[in-house]
Amino acid sequence: MSESEVLRADRERKRDQLIAAGHNPYPADTHQTHTVAEVVEQFGALAEQSLTLVGRIMAFREHGAIAFVDLYDGTAKLQIFLSKEFMAEADFDRFIETMNVGDFIEVTGTTYVTKRGQNALAPTSWRVLTKALATIPTEHFGLKDDDDRLRKRYLEILTNQDVRNMFDTKAAFWRASRRFLEDKGFIEVHTPTLETTTGGAEANPFVTHHDDYDIDVYLRISVGELWQKRLMAAGIPRTFEVGRVYRNEGTSPDHLQEFTNIEFYAAYMNFDDGLALLEEHIHYVLDEAFAGQRQFSIKGFDVDFAGPFVRIDYVETIREQTGVDVLEASYEELLAKVVELGIEHEGSNRERLTDTLWKYCRKHIAGPVWLTGQPKLVSPLSKDNPEKEGTVIRAQLIVAGAEFNNCFAELNDPEEQKARFEAQAELLAAGDEEAMMPDWEFVEALEYGIPPTFGAATLGERFFAYLVDKPIRETQYFPLMRPKDQKESSNEADL
Repeated sequence: MSESEVLRADRERKRDQLIAAGHNPYPADTHQTHTVAEVVEQFGALAEQSLTLVGRIMAFREHGAIAFVDLYDGTAKLQIFLSKEFMAEADFDRFIETMNVGDFIEVTGTTYVTKRGQNALAPTSWRVLTKALATIPTEHFGLKDDDDRLRKRYLEILTNQDVRNMFDTKAAFWRASRRFLEDKGFIEVHTPTLETTTGGAEANPFVTHHDDYDIDVYLRISVGELWQKRLMAAGIPRTFEVGRVYRNEGTSPDHLQEFTNIEFYAAYMNFDDGLALLEEHIHYVLDEAFAGQRQFSIKGFDVDFAGPFVRIDYVETIREQTGVDVLEASYEELLAKVVELGIEHEGSNRERLTDTLWKYCRKHIAGPVWLTGQPKLVSPLSKDNPEKEGTVIRAQLIVAGAEFNNCFAELNDPEEQKARFEAQAELLAAGDEEAMMPDWEFVEALEYGIPPTFGAATLGERFFAYLVDKPIRETQYFPLMRPKDQKESSNEADL
């Protein structure tokens, strides 16, 4: 037998020993009176009270007639001091004979200060809550294999305090994002995740089949952009949604096929006011989730969010870095420059090549800066900029060479929107899988009228991953993994 098989057999034997003695190793109830955190925080005030705590054994040390256990219930840790002085000998012996690190227990007793001055609980009784059959990694060594870390994330979270802290910060990130928007008069909405056309972004969607309607449908690629804009037509002035997005594209440290984003829409909000609101939003979230931190080290860049954020121009930035004017250049000129710069590309039209050149340029920008002046060619849902022909009223936040906070003065001219959808339809027909699907029912909604609207895809999961300077899959509780029997020789966790 392997070592793991021997250890499992020993745990199974101990489980059977408990059952034989009349103890259910998997009871459904507990008699918890306090969390461990409450005892740690109120230790002196709880003296001489009978307390019942529950949790998992994280460490177990036996020293003859006494034993020390580290008990963790998800709120905090506390030492449990087991002694025949306080507990019946038979109960003490049963604990020593049947319990292991990883088991869940319930202990009842009073607070106690050990000879070394350690705050503890001295139980008079105990019982098993869950007998673990597999051995958990120690907190000191943890999980070393990258594939195991992500595949058995529950063990990494259990044994790695830094990972637990990151997810606490992420929860605070989402909580602050919601609270800020609610305090600004936005209401949270929930829009469809299954769509007959994908709208709001340019990406390759996942396709599935709706058996009842007998039609193919798509998992959404934005957080309900075209639906939230319909709500502007409904007379709801400010909406937001926190939701899952799905894009059937490549995996990288910055990209996954499934992630969470926030989008919001505000009727009657001017574009400059919208950018100011977004900067305020970022600062609020940094205050709440990162204790007011403004300076971050992200992917080799030093990024200072103190603000206000500088604005740079899309066309001028590309011209400065490459010498090409993307508004005037032909397809052949754009292609020649992409080839000259040695950029990998799949560009079959001016839109894709323009976007490819911009992505090359943005990699050199630390930010945070607002990118403005995007060509209409790459912005099918944004209003024309009357001050610069061929561009739109749009901004993107650039941080550490990447784009965030995509925001627009939303296009609400139905005839112009129809013309842009027709142009996107031609790209789709020509084989461009990332072109935007036309949504003719949305055009119909525009014909009934929506007010001037500022819209933004704002602080999402990818932005959080940049703030903590980790690959995005590291910041998800359970990133998608290949089944074990389909694993490639390369390690997915390296992505």
